[in-house]
Amino acid sequence: MGLGRLALTEILPAFGKSKHARPVALVSGDADKMSKVAQQYGIKASSCYSYQTYDNLKNNPEVEVIYIVLPNALHHEYTLRGARAGKHILCEKPMATSVKECEEMIAACQKAGKKLMIAYRIQYEPLNRMAQKAVREKTYGTTKLIQMMNCQNEAHDQQWRHKKALAGGGSLPDVGLYCLNTTRFLLGEEPTEVSAQIYSTPGDDRFKEIEENVSFTLRFPSGVISQCISGYGTFNAKSYAVHAETGTIKMDPAFSYNGLAQEREHAPGGKQTTEKPSNPGKDQFALEMDHMAECVRQNKTPYTPAKKAFRTSALWKLSISRPKKTGP
Repeated sequence: MGLGRLALTEILPAFGKSKHARPVALVSGDADKMSKVAQQYGIKASSCYSYQTYDNLKNNPEVEVIYIVLPNALHHEYTLRGARAGKHILCEKPMATSVKECEEMIAACQKAGKKLMIAYRIQYEPLNRMAQKAVREKTYGTTKLIQMMNCQNEAHDQQWRHKKALAGGGSLPDVGLYCLNTTRFLLGEEPTEVSAQIYSTPGDDRFKEIEENVSFTLRFPSGVISQCISGYGTFNAKSYAVHAETGTIKMDPAFSYNGLAQEREHAPGGKQTTEKPSNPGKDQFALEMDHMAECVRQNKTPYTPAKKAFRTSALWKLSISRPKKTGP
């Protein structure tokens, strides 16, 4: 559902690498574009829907899961309607623009007996999973500090990301969520303290309604401090570093769609050593769609279920609404 850049350049092509999922229907507000895409992917004209006819998906038995790839503020409405149509939901991040909407999305899917998975693709990517394993198994001792950064120079095109009503916020709920959610993914903990600072360049029309830069710090029960930065006005920077007692794990880039790289620095026997694990080159979107398909077939709970995403949404709202240190 939704035929924007992400769907056209990443998600639909990923079906070619998927083992357990295939596209069988499209939903779009642009009929001409949808017709061309349908022909390209062999999708029947009768399985092409507008936002107005979306509810008719309930009559299409080929459709088992709806992948919602819409502006953030629309996730709530179309998840509720999709659940009422009797379909499982795979929803792009962030889950929604308010805690209340998240709760209603969870309740709707539970009432319908359908699964709701949030598309945190990083948690399915092999190198990030290798980093998580090393952190949780304390390969380099106890983790002490984490640094995360996800920044990009957003185009001056007045897109939906610049409008608070559609996006819910600026850099934090979009690219900053990778910092917040990946830290939690690596540690397997929830933060007990959050503090944040926000700054937007005066006079830049992109940031009249949304924040440009957010620097936030998370403190975890184990004592780990994670320093995170998200921004919408700088050159691409998508990296993190996990600093443990006897070694450091670096990912750079860490959050891109492809080309991810990992580097490990440690000193076995007192000699400084750098290791660079090879990237298996798996398509992140194919991995997450295959996982969702298997969860439906085997009636399993997704690895990134809505309840985990609900905590993420609550945390980013907390960060930008209460800039002083506070409880969870």
